[in-house]
Amino acid sequence: MAQRSSRAPVGGDEDVLSFPSPLAPDKGATALDLVFQAADVFRGMEERARETEARAQSLCTSALERLRLAETRAEAAERAQRELIITAERKLQHACRALEQAQSCIEAQKDKLTAAELRAEVAEAETRQAREALALVEEAIRKRLLCANPHADGRLAAVA
Repeated sequence: MAQRSSRAPVGGDEDVLSFPSPLAPDKGATALDLVFQAADVFRGMEERARETEARAQSLCTSALERLRLAETRAEAAERAQRELIITAERKLQHACRALEQAQSCIEAQKDKLTAAELRAEVAEAETRQAREALALVEEAIRKRLLCANPHADGRLAAVA
């Protein structure tokens, strides 16, 4: 606005501007002071911008380091998980083999038990037959040696 009021037509030509006289010394000092203040403000802004940039870089570096550490931990956890799975699979296979062996042993023991039971039944049958034969022999001995009964001899021959 100050410049508008300082415009004055020179002569009859309205398109020509007139420049004001140079600033007074106190106005010049004020302008110079304002320039210095502006420079100080710009320097402060630049310093804050550098500090902000440094903090941002520090935060990025810290975040990157934490990311790397997290990735390392994740990889270690994945390796540990794979190792656990492999170990569990081995143990499961071992347990399956042990179960199969136990089942085979049980089947073999069942077969042995069945064979022993059959042998026991055969032995019992043979024992019964031997007792019956012994009883017949005892009866025959009693009748032939202890009795002189002629009818007894015919019965003993029929039994034998």
